Amino acid sequence: MTFVLHSNDIRILVAEDQLKTADLMRRALESDGHSVVLAHDGDRALSLGKGPEIDVILLDLMLPRQDGFRVLQKLRAARLRTAVIIVSARDALPDIVRGLDTGADDYLTKPFELDLLLARVRAVGRRACAAQTAELTFEDLRLKPASYEMHRGQRSILLTRTECALLEVLMRRAGMIVPREVLMEEGWGSESDASAANLYVFIRSLRSKITQPGERELLHTVRGVGYALRTEEE
Repeated sequence: MTFVLHSNDIRILVAEDQLKTADLMRRALESDGHSVVLAHDGDRALSLGKGPEIDVILLDLMLPRQDGFRVLQKLRAARLRTAVIIVSARDALPDIVRGLDTGADDYLTKPFELDLLLARVRAVGRRACAAQTAELTFEDLRLKPASYEMHRGQRSILLTRTECALLEVLMRRAGMIVPREVLMEEGWGSESDASAANLYVFIRSLRSKITQPGERELLHTVRGVGYALRTEEE
């Protein structure tokens, strides 16, 4: 596999078994200045997805040989932090939640507008969280943005890029209410159609990782406004 790199190029793996859909996505991504390689089954997607030259994976769930959930699970089990956007016709909330809990950075349902796909790719490709190196601390919670690692007491958890970006904003504004609009901008960018529902699903996943049974709740919902990282409800 050989990529020809361009300025601001994002190197993308499209894992899609429908050949016409895969080719349509490839042409749209290449016209936006990105480099693209295709995989039409889960085995090939997993093999190519483990390569260090891939920046973003667009992952269909209904792949032959092994499905997208399994591919994503294996990538995350191997501690690979490559950005993954699930692109699937499976639009039921349990599927979306499962995809995000397994480690996807975003979830786009079919059918979709190509402009929206390109916006989602640009958002995960430029996510500022990956470039930050300073460790952030709040109470017994620590975040290492460069490696997407979160520590709570003796626990260590790997976050997705989107979870990391959201937690970084919350930790930098610890004690303050962070409006939903600010979090959506940081998580998905101004070009995306991400909604409060998208944010809710990610906050739900992030909260479950931050607080385990017996631990004090740190991430609080401020109804009608946004979210806050603080030691107690106010």
